[in-house]
Amino acid sequence: MKPYAPFKLGKYELRSRLFLGTGKYPDLETMREALDASGCQVVTVAVRRVEMGQKHAEKLLDYVDPKKYILLPNTAGCFSADDAVRSARLAREALDVDWVKLEVLADKKTLLPEPMGTLEACKTLVKDGFTVLCYTSDDPIMAKRIEEAGATSVMPAGSPIGSGQGILNPNNIRIILETIKVPVIVDAGVGTASDVCLSMELGAEGVLLNTGVALSQEPVAMARAMGLACESGYLAARSGRIAKKLYATASSPWTGLIEPVTRPDEVPGE
Repeated sequence: MKPYAPFKLGKYELRSRLFLGTGKYPDLETMREALDASGCQVVTVAVRRVEMGQKHAEKLLDYVDPKKYILLPNTAGCFSADDAVRSARLAREALDVDWVKLEVLADKKTLLPEPMGTLEACKTLVKDGFTVLCYTSDDPIMAKRIEEAGATSVMPAGSPIGSGQGILNPNNIRIILETIKVPVIVDAGVGTASDVCLSMELGAEGVLLNTGVALSQEPVAMARAMGLACESGYLAARSGRIAKKLYATASSPWTGLIEPVTRPDEVPGE
């Protein structure tokens, strides 16, 4: 089995199922090394962080090789549908891409998605010709509504953005995976490699993360761990795990074993 089967989102054919962000790193060089170590292909950039036409400034995009990575702009920091749509259109012009990771947030404390604003922005961007990857909560009903709005991918949060809590409600993720047909990419809350592995073992098509790498003590090493976990979880999910049992099952047969040889001095009566 190959590490990854071909994975398409809109017009993009991907070789990696790990999506990595570009914020919060201690410096841009560490970010570049972490991206390389992760093996990711898609790199997310917040539209608000992309320097456009500024002189004498160290630019984020100078550290992201366009020949190696596909840029996925996101509308991070937008708290209304209008703001998110405006940011997405700006990104399309600035970066010459026609896809976006859509975020419409409800408040600054929880960073949870604003449901109605998310649906409104998703419908507008789909009509505009965008390939929309839509961030949402782990609510299966909302995931279905987003699919119906035309999103190319539904991106349920494992837990609140940047919290590092991992997958708080795997059952909801399972229901979403059973309910909708578009690719599901787990987004937000990943703290370590086991969270990525669990997401993929549940059946997700991919995982998007940022803080778990950028704010770790060793971002480059953690990025490598996340990449390996994504591949490991993907293979495990498609390999057919054994059933869970209450009692043990011996790995070796009880019959047909070679009997131990008895030494002469151990023969009874001699």
